Amino acid sequence: MTKPSHPLTRIQARRREKILEAALEVFSTHGFRGSTIDQIAVAADMSKPNLLYYFKNKETIHIQLIQRLLDDWLQPLRDLDPEGDPLSELRAYIRRKIDMARDFPREGRLFTNEILQGAPHTLDILQKMLKPLVDEKVGVLEAWMEAGHMVRTNPYHLIFSLWATTQHYADFDVQVRTVLGHGHDGDERFDDAARFLEQLYVHGLSPLPTGGKSTSGQELT
Repeated sequence: MTKPSHPLTRIQARRREKILEAALEVFSTHGFRGSTIDQIAVAADMSKPNLLYYFKNKETIHIQLIQRLLDDWLQPLRDLDPEGDPLSELRAYIRRKIDMARDFPREGRLFTNEILQGAPHTLDILQKMLKPLVDEKVGVLEAWMEAGHMVRTNPYHLIFSLWATTQHYADFDVQVRTVLGHGHDGDERFDDAARFLEQLYVHGLSPLPTGGKSTSGQELT
């Protein structure tokens, strides 16, 4: 079966959301390859035929989740304001990404699993949604660097680094809690991480008296 072409009723919309929530739990736990429609149906507490009335297969559900995730995940980058204070904007970006790592760990694992598999279901989405946005914000970063508001560095790798350091606290949460030890199971570890990363990046990107050169006289590229 395929989902109906007419608008969903309120009950149908709720059931569709219930399926997506169940699929998020299943996919984030088992990955795409290790997940089945039957597992999702059980998690959603509905029959397989009923589930297939709304989504024709697990690929359709997976793509729907990734599209929704990326739309939310990229909002902090969209909000990077070219007219704002550069270092304040980066500090706010770090804080929002850490908050998302804390609040949406399953979504983070879902996306990480997809990327580790080579993005077989979402490469087109990445090319059409992610790359243009990153290119746009690279232009913003380059303008800030050119104006002397930030140390000159490679803006693409700066963005990659921000993604890696913030997302670490979602993807490797068990490792983080284990290493930090007893007493670090609450949200304070995310607050500590945000403060550390803000200090690291703001200090590292602040303009230097020599006009963007290190003490060795070389540009930081």
